[in-house]
Amino acid sequence: MNRTAEDDIGTHMRVAIRYAAGSDVGRARENNEDSAYAGPWLLAVADGMGGHVGGEIASSLAIQALSAIDHEVPQAKLVEVVERAVLAANQAIAQKVEDEPALQSMGTTCTAMLWSGTHTALAHIGDSRAYMLREGILYQITEDHTLEKMLTGEDGAAPHLANRLVRVLDGRPERKPDLSLREALPGDRYLLCSDGLSGPVDAETMHQVLTAESDPAAAVGQLINAANQGGGPDNITAIVVDVVAEGIEAAAPVIVGAAER
Repeated sequence: MNRTAEDDIGTHMRVAIRYAAGSDVGRARENNEDSAYAGPWLLAVADGMGGHVGGEIASSLAIQALSAIDHEVPQAKLVEVVERAVLAANQAIAQKVEDEPALQSMGTTCTAMLWSGTHTALAHIGDSRAYMLREGILYQITEDHTLEKMLTGEDGAAPHLANRLVRVLDGRPERKPDLSLREALPGDRYLLCSDGLSGPVDAETMHQVLTAESDPAAAVGQLINAANQGGGPDNITAIVVDVVAEGIEAAAPVIVGAAER
């Protein structure tokens, strides 16, 4: 589903984000442990882990905590607000584990963008990813928090370590996200996704879909189909967002995956 949010920038420019979100169980899993949220100011993907119930709960708790900041925030406060929301998500997981010790192995990745005008704050922990398409070039703007990356600094150097996460939201107090403030330009396109997409779908295919398909919802559908055609080994979740020069009336947020239920 397409959604749009409008924001005034200065006295002469108006920009908006137009977006779509989708999630699919894939071809190898019985249930969907991914969750995602797309609203007028907030976009977030969470990939849960910890078994049939735990993963669903962890990703849903993260999205619930993050959704509370889907409102207008001064640009100077963007990073602070999104960081506080991610830490609140981690605390919610800690509280759930305390209440239900059987869930102690659960956790979730989290990749979120909070928007204000021409800027967005990016918070990231785990191996879900954010990409930016600008002037025809696709950039990965997050770094995977995997053992492979920590030991080698290069993706693909040690395949058996690729999915060994070293940083996630699991209720432990030292869990901190990577944080950055980025300037967004009209014409930019962003992709937030779980590793169920970035694993089986290579960057060339992502680039092809994101450049060829102008409609965000259609792009999300094609990316999910590509992941399933690649075997669908995991749950697949994606948000595609366009930065446009003219605003359209904002609509209700979209929640997909485990948090939707």
